Amino acid sequence: MPATSTKTSDELPDMPEPRVREFPAHSIGGGLALLLGLLGVGCAVALLATGATLSSPGPKVTLIVAGIVIAIAACFAMCGLNMVAPGEARVVQLFGRYRGTIRTDGLRWVNPLTSRVKISTRVRNHETAVLKVNDAYGNPIELAAVVVWNVKDTAQALFEVDDFLEFVSTQTEAAVRHIAIEYPYDAHDEDGLSLRGNAEEITEKLAVELHARVEAAGVHIIESRFTHLAYAPEIASAMLQRQQAGAVVAARRQIVDGAVGMVEAALVRIQEQDIVELDAERKAAMVSNLMVVLCGDRAAQPVLNTGTLYQ
Repeated sequence: MPATSTKTSDELPDMPEPRVREFPAHSIGGGLALLLGLLGVGCAVALLATGATLSSPGPKVTLIVAGIVIAIAACFAMCGLNMVAPGEARVVQLFGRYRGTIRTDGLRWVNPLTSRVKISTRVRNHETAVLKVNDAYGNPIELAAVVVWNVKDTAQALFEVDDFLEFVSTQTEAAVRHIAIEYPYDAHDEDGLSLRGNAEEITEKLAVELHARVEAAGVHIIESRFTHLAYAPEIASAMLQRQQAGAVVAARRQIVDGAVGMVEAALVRIQEQDIVELDAERKAAMVSNLMVVLCGDRAAQPVLNTGTLYQ
């Protein structure tokens, strides 16, 4: 998900400021350059053919030399042609100095003395392996994440880090591990964030931390999600029992709350309609019987009292 969260800057990694940023390289349409290059080659071939037919040594040598020079110049000039496909860019360098980036697709021409490095700007997926870490409570858990990203600044991707693909992979794993140890798998208190119970908030924090980690490499995080989240096998059964116990307690609490409300409503209705007069002891007995019937796991067995409550 997009990196928009309220996580403070003190909690984010402090990456160095980029020394170079992308700017457009000076280039022209390659169609005209290709046409001029082909005309130069044709002119060179014509000069060589004409010089070969001459018998006079002076003009013959002159035409042949001119044809060779023009052919070399035309071929050298056509070395500046670049075919840029959609979703690609060319980072241009002149004697090691960054001279801009070509993002316009099609046939483009730049200075033939420059070197051009191809970088893909398409959207990519990176899925981490299943990582085994300890959560905030020290419980071993397994988790994996997938990150959707693309190169936003080609100059930073090429010059600020050694290998931006490996950099994204390593920083993604580091961010996933940091998020995992910062929050528990299941929070003991209701107000606390947990990896399982607050997936949206946690993935948002993951996206923010990833953005801070890879921004120096000119990479833009589009979305990040957890693809695997579970307790480690050695404690999975124990944690499952704990979850089941918590579910049973919660269900019992809800049953008791409902039973108390029903008993209270029954006593109020009996008193309002004056069905029978109940003293404190009879009310206690009625409450006890109703709670047993309403909260019991099995069906109640009726017992007929032929005497009185006080005998």
